[in-house]
Amino acid sequence: MATQDQKNTVATPAEKELSNGTPSTPAVPAPRVDRSAGFSTSRIPADVDAAGTTTIAEGVVAKVAGIAAREVAGVYALGGGGARAFGAIRDVINATDLAQGVKVEVGETQAAADITIVVEYPAPIQDVANNVRAAVAGAITRLVGLEVVEVNVEVNDVHVPGDDTTDHDESRVS
Repeated sequence: MATQDQKNTVATPAEKELSNGTPSTPAVPAPRVDRSAGFSTSRIPADVDAAGTTTIAEGVVAKVAGIAAREVAGVYALGGGGARAFGAIRDVINATDLAQGVKVEVGETQAAADITIVVEYPAPIQDVANNVRAAVAGAITRLVGLEVVEVNVEVNDVHVPGDDTTDHDESRVS
């Protein structure tokens, strides 16, 4: 009866290899990552150190800095006059450069940023610059994980709300 039970069971590839010494099918390696459930930080254990390195491009740090600077109250725009002119064209074609007016230097553990801004009148320029400095440093530290050693803010212009609208009718002589 024991011989009859052995005939009805199916041997695994590992059992076949053990019985005759040669593998019947090649082993398929398991995938390195589980991509079936999507991205979730709740599944990542905090105490596991995986081997490897992370390299963050300067463009990524510049974009983070640009977004943080734009969110500060009193900042009208980023960049100098020429950069803003090209930025207006990019905005029309939905290709906004979020790193406009931002230059960064990125090391292995540290970053430095130079930001050129236009302040909205009548916001206190020094307060806006200090708030930009704090916002940019905080965003880079929090989102990128780099120590910020320096954030230089250059105030390139002051935007007066009436400057955008030019009334050509007032300049005509009747």
